[in-house]
Amino acid sequence: NPLDRIISFVNPMAGLRREQARTAATLLRKYEGASRTGRTSGWRTTGADATRELSGDLNTLRNRSRDLVRNNPYAAKAVGVIATNTVGTGIRATVKGAKKAQKDWLKWAEATVCDWDGRNNLYGLQDLVMRTVATSGEALILKRRTTAGLKLQVLEGDYIDDSRDGTTNAGNEVIMGVEFNAKGERAGYWLWSQHPGSNRVGFKLESKFYSTDQVIHVFLADRPDQIRGVPMGVASFIRTRDLDEYEDAQLLRQKIAACYAAFVTDDSDLGSGDNDSIPDRIRPGTIEKLPSGKSVTFATPPPVENYAEYMRTVLHSIAAAYGVTYEALTGDLSQVNFSSARMGWLEFQRNVSRWQWNLLIPQMCDGVFRWYAEYAEIMGTRDVTASWTPPRREMIDPGKEISALEQAVRAGFITQKEAMREQGYEPADMFAE
Repeated sequence: NPLDRIISFVNPMAGLRREQARTAATLLRKYEGASRTGRTSGWRTTGADATRELSGDLNTLRNRSRDLVRNNPYAAKAVGVIATNTVGTGIRATVKGAKKAQKDWLKWAEATVCDWDGRNNLYGLQDLVMRTVATSGEALILKRRTTAGLKLQVLEGDYIDDSRDGTTNAGNEVIMGVEFNAKGERAGYWLWSQHPGSNRVGFKLESKFYSTDQVIHVFLADRPDQIRGVPMGVASFIRTRDLDEYEDAQLLRQKIAACYAAFVTDDSDLGSGDNDSIPDRIRPGTIEKLPSGKSVTFATPPPVENYAEYMRTVLHSIAAAYGVTYEALTGDLSQVNFSSARMGWLEFQRNVSRWQWNLLIPQMCDGVFRWYAEYAEIMGTRDVTASWTPPRREMIDPGKEISALEQAVRAGFITQKEAMREQGYEPADMFAE
């Protein structure tokens, strides 16, 4: 750099020592990824915790995610694939306890009586929660008790009052609308009386405290001490929007090219009169005599180069960001055979299992059943427990896979009941039937 050149010119020994020190520092650096020169000179990073990184960007990320799901078919398909494969026809519970416990549960869970809005049964609410988590990063379930019994109200994360931040009069700390007690445990949530983006007239927007026994907060934590959820696919938002603009630009290019069918060239020195005019439109079966000195050149629309390759590359990255396969996102099976399709399907199913057993079942399903058990105890049914069975996974080759499952059961690697649950069936019901 100029400073080194000046120092070396004035004092060559000092310049040599500077160069030696710089070389030694380079040799001592153990991680190339930590270098701050060359390709990494513009790489800006922070050491902020999950809450600080998310606090200023959550609303923007959430709104952009919803916009993509509304207007981009690939983002909408990704969210649909996640919810459909995670929930399917429903993550079902087997209730153990009193003889009528299972019947009472099914009467509540498989009817719309459990929904505050009266539109979904429990499995429909599971699907709604999973779609909300995928799109907005988080979902809230509010416990409502009415004369008709226990009801569940699903809310978006927007209901959490982000402006609540600081210390309460009781000494609790509030971060992004979530209140913590002196031990650092979640004490509750500050929720708006209505959606802050609502245009309803006559309602005063104010937030109210709800304790943790009244609210279930469903989100997938990517970092320790993470307080709020991040929308899925966030790493591909820019690519997804760029893909939209790229497709629009290609379409506009072809539309403009298609507007010009032919070009007329006048090679004569004299201007043509009206009798020498050529029609400005071409109709089927037209035979036109050209005036002297004129010629017609038909337009050739420009080809779209590398369109398919570019689309496939970008869609692969979008699928990876959402945690789904390219084939599930696009429906394009032209690039796979049975083996590669099966490998991709198995990898995707690991993500599905993670969403089921690390997200929906421990947070939503177990939380809802705790509320139901409290309600059942009030109604006279005590000591009820539940085990959950996710929907069965479709087999790519049933002949081979059922045979392999049978061999695993006979070899003692899994039990017959485990095999039934893997297919989404409840063993007790299977045996009874």
